[in-house]
Amino acid sequence: MSSLQEQLLKAGLVDESRAKQALKEKQKRVNHARKSGGKSAAKKVDPAKVAAQKRQAERVARDNALNEKRKQAFEQKAIAAQVKQLIETNKVDRSKGEIPYSFVYRKKIKKIFIGETEKNLLTGGRLAIVTTVVANEGRRFELVPMEVARKIAERDPETVIELNRQDDSSSAEDDPYADYKIPDDLTW
Repeated sequence: MSSLQEQLLKAGLVDESRAKQALKEKQKRVNHARKSGGKSAAKKVDPAKVAAQKRQAERVARDNALNEKRKQAFEQKAIAAQVKQLIETNKVDRSKGEIPYSFVYRKKIKKIFIGETEKNLLTGGRLAIVTTVVANEGRRFELVPMEVARKIAERDPETVIELNRQDDSSSAEDDPYADYKIPDDLTW
């Protein structure tokens, strides 16, 4: 069966150039309908696409939160490693310590044994007590110089336990008990 266009050409009612022009116009209308149909389909809200986009956005937010937590955990580990290294490289040797020195750590009284010079430096504000966690031993207390203790306190303030300040001469002038000497052998 032939198309209407072919039948009109055979009958001589339409010439060939006019048939080609009509065919082109038809193709334009079809293409235009396809294009506009695609646009109207894009304008329509597809609930499945909206749900998929929402899930994707939630997934991205969750991934970002997890990445932030991992980043913070990595930074905390790096700070802990720096603190441990500062303590290990700068700790004062107290292997010959015979004098007990008591201090408060987390509402409990702890005791370490130090030498006479370490005691004088500690009470004079030139040494500080810091804590570190050792895998096999648990928590260990060490003495470090004041400058190192300040660096440690910048990174992790909870690590520095006792940070005595050096004596100020200005406060000694206003002290009403300045005339009374504290005995050297006083320990608690």
